[in-house]
Amino acid sequence: MITIGLTGGIAAGKSTVSQRLRELGAYIIDADAIAHDVVAPGTAGLAALTARFGADILLPNGALNRRALGELVFDDAAALSELNAIVHPLVLREMRRQVAAAQASGARVAVLDVPLLLEGGLQREAGEVWLVCAPKPVRMARMRQRDGLTEEQAQRRMDAQMPEAEKRALADVIFENDSTVEALLFAVDAQYARVMEL
Repeated sequence: MITIGLTGGIAAGKSTVSQRLRELGAYIIDADAIAHDVVAPGTAGLAALTARFGADILLPNGALNRRALGELVFDDAAALSELNAIVHPLVLREMRRQVAAAQASGARVAVLDVPLLLEGGLQREAGEVWLVCAPKPVRMARMRQRDGLTEEQAQRRMDAQMPEAEKRALADVIFENDSTVEALLFAVDAQYARVMEL
């Protein structure tokens, strides 16, 4: 089984690529979904976050208030590091469990769909790294429209990620999402066909 690490800057089009790979038959392991699951109410992950950051990060129903937690850590490198130290090992353990399940199911391609794949050093878990890139103004507009962010909030989220030049240096395959969706999907299809031949 071939394992692909799929990543991209925020709002670059990674989700579009991931959905296409799912349609092509790849086994998708969604790190965002896992990250939600490991801090769901009643989990050790949520208990650890609450112990570190306080009950103000909880919604009235006991679930994690992601926006409140995000505001606490986005401008505080030490707090973000502590958050990652709690959540990342839990996510990694579950990702590895799902990779093993993919292999046991007979999947030929497993995709680790991880927004912070390179920031977290998770490229070691993949045979190839696929990076989705898009021009900064396009990404900024998508974030403002999709997430309802101000320009300043969108810029802060972009600044919190590894610079694109560093990501490009670590990628095996780079998708330039700077024209049409059809062009992006055509490029994905071609790379998937190559991988299936390996």
